[in-house]
Amino acid sequence: MFYAAASPPMLFTLILLCGSSVLSLNMFLPSLSAMAAEFKVDYAVMSLSVAGYLAVTAALQLIIGPLSDRFGRRPVLLAALAIFTAASLVCAFTTDIRVFLAFRAVQGAIIAGWTLSIAVIRDTAPPQEAASLMGYVSMAMAVAPMLGPVLGGALDALFGWRTSFLTYAGLGLAAFALCWADLGETNKTPSKTFAAQFRTYPALLRSRRFWGYALCMAVSIGAFHAFLAGAPLVATGIYGMSTATLGFCMGTITAGFMFGSFLSGRLARRYALTTMMLVGRTVACTGLLAGLALLAGGLTHVALIFGATIFVGIGNGLTTPSASAGALSVRPELAGSAAGLIGALTAAGGAALTQITGAVLTAENGAHGLLIIMLLASLTGLLAALYVRWVDGKEARA
Repeated sequence: MFYAAASPPMLFTLILLCGSSVLSLNMFLPSLSAMAAEFKVDYAVMSLSVAGYLAVTAALQLIIGPLSDRFGRRPVLLAALAIFTAASLVCAFTTDIRVFLAFRAVQGAIIAGWTLSIAVIRDTAPPQEAASLMGYVSMAMAVAPMLGPVLGGALDALFGWRTSFLTYAGLGLAAFALCWADLGETNKTPSKTFAAQFRTYPALLRSRRFWGYALCMAVSIGAFHAFLAGAPLVATGIYGMSTATLGFCMGTITAGFMFGSFLSGRLARRYALTTMMLVGRTVACTGLLAGLALLAGGLTHVALIFGATIFVGIGNGLTTPSASAGALSVRPELAGSAAGLIGALTAAGGAALTQITGAVLTAENGAHGLLIIMLLASLTGLLAALYVRWVDGKEARA
């Protein structure tokens, strides 16, 4: 039986949970080639450890959220951490590629760390304060994608790739212990039955405000995924940038996101959610429009591309905490379900924009094409934010 702590969790606990969900995706990526050689499979087969994991995490978010609305955040999160830890140990010791890929997919349970952390924040704070806290969590989370591959590469070089999965197991165990001691139950009104819970879903799914918030978040993050898919082609294929320099320059958008998230943490308590979203989308669109204007004027230096896209990072940092808080505030008693749904939508939007970017960009249109795709996504987010503002105004006048 699970016994809740006396108080809500510390912000550090939520940051650790969110960071772990990111590290589980990318820390072992530098080892993929060595893993393919050890398992005696093609690199394409080994890459399923990434694609399959992402597919499972998208699906799991649709399950984890509703489970936490029914049974509470604490038991669902503790169960997910236990599953992740056990799956990590199997991955660390197995010599069968089929077993490895199966349990690598099971590791996707760690996505509960992100999904339920934002639900916990919304459980314990009103919308604008929740957006502020999510801003600080997002700022800390941005560090994980930068540090993960560095740590994984070092572990591989020193001890072999299996050490990364032993590290995952250690992180899972540490997170479990921390949550056991610190994570009190924050869902004070769990559904009595799934039938009763499902009867409340139409109110969430019919909400125009929810879909406005969700769309704004999905396409904002989607612009970032388009950048990840297109920047290597533009930088190396068109401008001849070295891979080492590319890695550094691709970090600029993450640095922008950290700065924007910091601003959200400082400002979101004082300004309406839609105001933060509109400012964020305006910053992103302005940077991209300026980049396209300079390209049209004949300036073609690669620094222009990264200079323009850093504004997307800043804009996303300003937008996504408020969009998340808004989506979870439409029906607070279904915050877990809302968190899972926006997580799945964001993953699907990112996958779609990644595929579109890969299909559209060529060596001839790369620089312009990348900025245009990102601009279209950012403009869609701006329209979604304006739509939510309009709905809010209409409801206030009713």
